[in-house]
Amino acid sequence: MILAMHGRFMRLLALTLVVLLSNLLITGTAEAQVTAFKQAVAEAAAKDRDIAAFYKANSYNAIWTSNSGQDRRRRQALMKAIDEADSHGLPVARYRADALLQQLQAARSPRERGYVEVEMSRTFLSLARDMQTGALVPSTIDSGIKRQVPYRDRVSYLTNFVKSNPSGFFRALPPKTNEYSRLMKEKLRLERLLANGGWGQDVPSKALKPGQSGDAVVILRNRLMAMGYLKRSANPSYDEKLQQAVQQFQLAHGLAPDGVAGPGTMSEINKPVQARLQSVIVAMERERWLNRDRGDRHILVNLTDFSARIIDKDRVSFETRAVVGKNEHDRRSPEFSDMMEFMVINPTWHVPRSIAVKEYLPMMKRNANAAGHLKLIDRQGRAVSRASIDFGAYTEKNFPYAIKQPPSRRNALGLVKFMFPNKYNIYLHDTPAKNLFARDKRDFSHGCIRLHQPFDFAYELLSKQERDPEAFFQAKLATGRETVVQLEKPVPVHIIYRTAFTTPKGRTQYRGDVYGRDAKIWNALSKAGVSLRAVRG
Repeated sequence: MILAMHGRFMRLLALTLVVLLSNLLITGTAEAQVTAFKQAVAEAAAKDRDIAAFYKANSYNAIWTSNSGQDRRRRQALMKAIDEADSHGLPVARYRADALLQQLQAARSPRERGYVEVEMSRTFLSLARDMQTGALVPSTIDSGIKRQVPYRDRVSYLTNFVKSNPSGFFRALPPKTNEYSRLMKEKLRLERLLANGGWGQDVPSKALKPGQSGDAVVILRNRLMAMGYLKRSANPSYDEKLQQAVQQFQLAHGLAPDGVAGPGTMSEINKPVQARLQSVIVAMERERWLNRDRGDRHILVNLTDFSARIIDKDRVSFETRAVVGKNEHDRRSPEFSDMMEFMVINPTWHVPRSIAVKEYLPMMKRNANAAGHLKLIDRQGRAVSRASIDFGAYTEKNFPYAIKQPPSRRNALGLVKFMFPNKYNIYLHDTPAKNLFARDKRDFSHGCIRLHQPFDFAYELLSKQERDPEAFFQAKLATGRETVVQLEKPVPVHIIYRTAFTTPKGRTQYRGDVYGRDAKIWNALSKAGVSLRAVRG
């Protein structure tokens, strides 16, 4: 009996050992799997400093690939955001959704899952940044785009994402401006038009005018009906209603609204839907580059529209025509943002060095008294008589004088300039050359922005700090002396370039690509994988 009891004890002991060993093996296997996953994550993330920093802080735990409900929701949100990237005009192929899903489904081992984990984070970062601040780097497209994009820290995207509702996080990324929302609606409208054949046949005429009739007039009428500028009509003549429709088209495209379909107007009328859709997609990308707080009150200069506006809480408080830099290599106005700090009434024009040596020095070599309204200033700040200067002895490199024009109504800056000090030496100002504002296309300056109604512009700016801004301004002006007036609250200035832009109520506006910058942006977007799509329904 003692032997029997001893045998049962030994079997029980053996069974207990087997169970203990099994538990140890299971625990060891689980721990080995976790270790293998984390090691794979660390290895894959090592190629990207930001991703590596995030996973190190997160103890190399999964945020995408576990079986948890939260990871499943994150995966779904990422795939949905990729699927909807087309609606934002983003390069969907860049995010490789199909490849990601295949990798995820094919991952059998913890190591394979670790590699997919990091790849999903890499894709997420690419998509998140593209949605928020654009798919392109502006400075690589054109040297005139000086835009400082408000890039967010890449680690912060991952850190904030794991703390957020996944779908809500993606919805919050694109610009929240009314402009961006309206551009998205216009994009969808044009995509539906594209699916239905566009606006129909091009008008087979270089120009048409009121009173004419014939097939070309009928085609013009049909095209304007398809564009929404004219109600249905079968009248074959260029009547008053057609003239009004042409005027409405001209207003929406920055043309003189004379109601005559001349060569310029006809060229715009015959632009296809695809061209307008490209402009809208480029405008959306540009809007992402400017995805920042623009200021409740700010100044918006649109170079393609040749206009300057003061905006108060998304409402235009003041608007005036503008002249921008000439479409030449060293004269095109740059795009950037800064803060307007002060205005100068009765300004002195300090002629930029490039203008002094490239334009005025050659003139004075031919005739020492040329441009007699300008003063030459030596390095000690003293005015110098031209009679004592041998202009032939100087070149662009060694010309030792500064050139200034004293305050006057003939001053190149007019009677007021608006300053937002910047390294590009660009500002807004008055001009004595008022005739240029009558042109449709107004690129004539050396780069600065000339205003058609500079006094009214000043009054509006001063309205926030002066009880009677007009009287205040005119009193300073009457002295004839150069006077600096500080703005008590600096105003952000955004110099933008939009060939497509919207209005709160009314039609989307289209303008010419005066410097060819939007064409460059579209080419870059196209190379990145953005394409035009036709949408049914």
